Amino acid sequence: MKLPGFTYHRPESLDETLSLLAELGDDAKVLAGGQSLLPVLALRMSSVAHLIDIGRVAGLDRIDRNGDGIAVGARVRHAEVEHDPAVAKAAPLVSAAMPLVGHRAIRNRGTTCGSLAHADPSAELPAVALALDARLVVRSRSGERLVPAGEFFQGVFTTDLAETELLTGVRFPPWPAGAGWSVRELSRRHGDFAIAGLAAVLDLDRDGAVESAALSFFGVAGVPRRVAEAEQVLLGERPGAALFEEAGQIVAKALEPPEDLHGSSAYRKHVAGVLTRRCLKEAAERAGAGR
Repeated sequence: MKLPGFTYHRPESLDETLSLLAELGDDAKVLAGGQSLLPVLALRMSSVAHLIDIGRVAGLDRIDRNGDGIAVGARVRHAEVEHDPAVAKAAPLVSAAMPLVGHRAIRNRGTTCGSLAHADPSAELPAVALALDARLVVRSRSGERLVPAGEFFQGVFTTDLAETELLTGVRFPPWPAGAGWSVRELSRRHGDFAIAGLAAVLDLDRDGAVESAALSFFGVAGVPRRVAEAEQVLLGERPGAALFEEAGQIVAKALEPPEDLHGSSAYRKHVAGVLTRRCLKEAAERAGAGR
């Protein structure tokens, strides 16, 4: 199917991009990898008067590594993040989630920041960003602001981005020395969006007790969702099957997933509880192995 008509812009600089956004407002959409936007346009599920392609904008194609963790620019492809050894070391949960994102062809074109800006509640990367307390770098002609992941995602395909703003990057904090991770999902086929999924981080202290925990679910609400009640019950306790079972039960009670053709609310609640137990076990094993 052919795309609907639009005016195509291909700026060469960030300043030019921000000027276009300031001028065109909600008549414009930004194109990076296009793996979410172009299918929506081709299926006539949406239309746009102006398309701003940032494929030539300098400075947005880097993965920066420093003491503050990892920063991923708006033009960086999923595949680049997936295979970057520095990301695997400094943000292993991000690397672990990448093979679950679509198929290889999609990861070769799609961008990490594009997935975050698209804000599909069944996508992996928004939940990963929430689990890691990532900060999203937002720019406009008025300046730059850093938005915590917990404030960025506001609803289905809805974010804190204003019409005149561009998501220029995402910053993942330094990885805790004693932390383990796990990301799992249930989907009909590999590459499909998740019926339910979980990105988990478990940080152990020197005595092997849980110092901090993050349980960030996707596919179970209109935004990625952390279950603070389940995280809290883990703190100060030693990892074990009984503890993980308790956390899983809390998760199943706390969530109220939507119902659709792929699964009932009750089924998604059950899956979320099972994923909690499995992810916590895997994260605890990795945390112990890294000590």
